[in-house]
Amino acid sequence: MSGHSKWSKVKQFKGAIDAKRSANFTKLAREIEIVVKEKGADPGMNFMLRMAIDRARAGNMPKDSIERAIARGSGAGDAVQVESLRYEAYAPGGAALIIECLTDSHNRTANDVKHILSKNGGTLAAPGSVAFQFDHKGVVRVSLIQSDKRDEVELELIDAGADDIRDEEEGTVIICPPNTLAKVSEAANKIGLTVTSAEFEWLPKTTVALDEANGEAISKLIEFLEENDDVASVFTNAA
Repeated sequence: MSGHSKWSKVKQFKGAIDAKRSANFTKLAREIEIVVKEKGADPGMNFMLRMAIDRARAGNMPKDSIERAIARGSGAGDAVQVESLRYEAYAPGGAALIIECLTDSHNRTANDVKHILSKNGGTLAAPGSVAFQFDHKGVVRVSLIQSDKRDEVELELIDAGADDIRDEEEGTVIICPPNTLAKVSEAANKIGLTVTSAEFEWLPKTTVALDEANGEAISKLIEFLEENDDVASVFTNAA
């Protein structure tokens, strides 16, 4: 019986990993479809597509799956149309949430998001009632800028459109207006920095401090949201 029990646990673990991988591929494919639909299927002319393909490759998404996603975004065959949706919500402790989704079914996604929120102490908010608490920015994450080159590098990034440059534990974060994201990312590459991501993000203007109980509650809520296939990103002003 011990062998059976061990195999059962292995199967459960493998099943969970495979489910997460499948969900991740679904999200990556939808992201590719959206950026192709918005800006075209040529990575050389579509910066966001280049970044989406890079994320897909980093996630070990097969090449043919990437190509199919590009084809669907271009409207090939009888592809189901993917759309982007944004929900605003409040979490336990009064922290704000912005939930960005990519979906092929508006009704399914709306019902899923409402269900996850209601089961985990969150409430859906009216459009605009949360977003004003955030700034929509381009965010480029790169390798840590070396101190001996700091001034020179920062000047070049500012010339490219950066309006804030911060060091974090895992590297340097460059913040810029959304319309300069591509230019700032390309400038970082030319300088010799390793660009790990370049995305649009919602950055809180101020943060809300939570006690331990509400902090744990919002962490679980965000985890449940991010596990949903339709949820692409979740942003919060919780500290």
